[in-house]
Amino acid sequence: MCNLYSITKGQQAIREFTRAMADRTGNLPPLPGVFPDYAAPIVRNQPEGRELTMARWGMPSPAFALKGKKSDPGVTNVRNVKSPHWRRWLGVEHRCVVPLTSFSEHEVLPDGTRPPVWFALDESRPLACFAGIWTRWSSVRKFKEGETTNDLFAFLTTDPNREVGSIHPKAMPVILTMQEEIDLWMNAPAEEALALQRPLPDGALAIVARGEKQDGAPVAS
Repeated sequence: MCNLYSITKGQQAIREFTRAMADRTGNLPPLPGVFPDYAAPIVRNQPEGRELTMARWGMPSPAFALKGKKSDPGVTNVRNVKSPHWRRWLGVEHRCVVPLTSFSEHEVLPDGTRPPVWFALDESRPLACFAGIWTRWSSVRKFKEGETTNDLFAFLTTDPNREVGSIHPKAMPVILTMQEEIDLWMNAPAEEALALQRPLPDGALAIVARGEKQDGAPVAS
């Protein structure tokens, strides 16, 4: 379960990498620690082209998970895309990419602690994207907020590669490292796009930090 990631590249780098035509994020600061339900940048399809905008992390939960609950904080990671709950959001109009520079998984230590271990493509934290989905949804995210309407997102997960599996053996996020992969995820029919739900090759990731709740790498434009 990837429930913490960072995005410290600037807006121009994100727009260029994702080929976003419009930018609705305003003044986007570096986000060295994105947690569930935080607002974070996504790039989604719009009639006039791809749009960089902000959304809250956590898609609507399935009905069975909400029994007896008065709020829905959302689902951050999506694995079973054959579920009818998720299938409705697999069309191109609901696909998005989520920019990142690093992500973390918790390492379970013998003393019971679970410190974050940060992964990136290399020490320089190049820009990449999670393969995601988004929707606009009305719900009670937090009881004190009451019902609100938000743009929500989550990203797909898959089996881990060697580096992630050594820390978290169950799953890793689906990561897109090339513009061609972004184009395929954003534009292709669902069957073709879902071929991207696979781990990065072994050796494609490096551990770049440990123990911190933010990845404090130098900010790059």
